[in-house]
Amino acid sequence: MTSALLSLSALLTASALTAPAAGAAPHNDRPAGVPAGWERVAGADLTHITGASGRQQPPSAPGRQQPLSGSDGSAFAPADESGPLAIKSMRNGKFTATEVNYAAPNTGVLRARSTAVTGAWESFAFEWDEADQTYAIKSLANNRYVAVEKNFTGQAQNTLRARSTTAGGWERFEVYHNEELNLYALRSTLNNLFVAMENSYTGSLQYTLRARSADVTGSWEQFDLYNIVG
Repeated sequence: MTSALLSLSALLTASALTAPAAGAAPHNDRPAGVPAGWERVAGADLTHITGASGRQQPPSAPGRQQPLSGSDGSAFAPADESGPLAIKSMRNGKFTATEVNYAAPNTGVLRARSTAVTGAWESFAFEWDEADQTYAIKSLANNRYVAVEKNFTGQAQNTLRARSTTAGGWERFEVYHNEELNLYALRSTLNNLFVAMENSYTGSLQYTLRARSADVTGSWEQFDLYNIVG
């Protein structure tokens, strides 16, 4: 199967105040269980956004390249369709990191625990598959694809973990965008559940990302996506 790999970063706007590019019509193929206002992001949408003048840029750790500044003082980076993305949880305002140093079986678990983008830990590539109309998410911390651990038990069930060398059914996601909120939601095609950030967990799995919600109920399932530059 030949897959057309495209970066989701072309979809990102200059800031939360920037209107979507003209012609970016919403999709009407929202599956059952997807709440109103959330539209699926497909590869075809990229063609509507390529004329945007800027992209979002996350806070960087000291020493990393600083973003450009918009006229309103907001930070953004030049348009770049190929750059990696950072995933920020709207529940706790922190960026998702890949825990490559965790011991098995939690090696590579995704957690929203970083206040800034320090490097590959918080960097992800979104790859579009034209054949099945889904995305694979690759962690640049270990170059592994993110899988949904459906067979885990207890609080760890459906945890997102960067552990796969190839992208199959466990590693496929749909991406949804809410135009009014200018935020994103991720839905696993393995169990048809939305990804939530477990803010109330304690211990090593606090802030874990899990595909466990049947709906987008609020900030638990809402994320912002940023281009990473430098």
